[in-house]
Amino acid sequence: MIIIAFDFGVKNIGVAVGQKYTKTGTALNVISAKNGKPNWNTIKNLLKDWDPKVAVVGLPLNMDGSRQNITKESEKFARLLKNKFNILVEMHDERLTTIEAKTIIFNNSGTKKHNEKKIHALSAVIILESWLNKDQIHI
Repeated sequence: MIIIAFDFGVKNIGVAVGQKYTKTGTALNVISAKNGKPNWNTIKNLLKDWDPKVAVVGLPLNMDGSRQNITKESEKFARLLKNKFNILVEMHDERLTTIEAKTIIFNNSGTKKHNEKKIHALSAVIILESWLNKDQIHI
């Protein structure tokens, strides 16, 4: 079963796909957004090409679990995704995924200069794999 994940951002939205059986994800690309509004045709084509059974959208929270300014925008993106494409959408805690993605990139390249697009795509992988490895998946 294929799952698609999104690391929502107001300028860039990272995308990854994975599957339930291996519990692994692969970064696909980054979709540009303008003020949080993606090109929905790009997302439509991704969903058509990959035919995922569920979409996982990262839920940005502060370390204490409180909401951030972007939390509402991420939830809006998830609702629109569900309504536009009639796909099951689940939100998943994405705390520390950006830091983890930056650390992985630094460890692999040895540079502190980060490519924002790579960070978003890798964050989507981390969100996806975290969701796949949670105790219960209801799909």
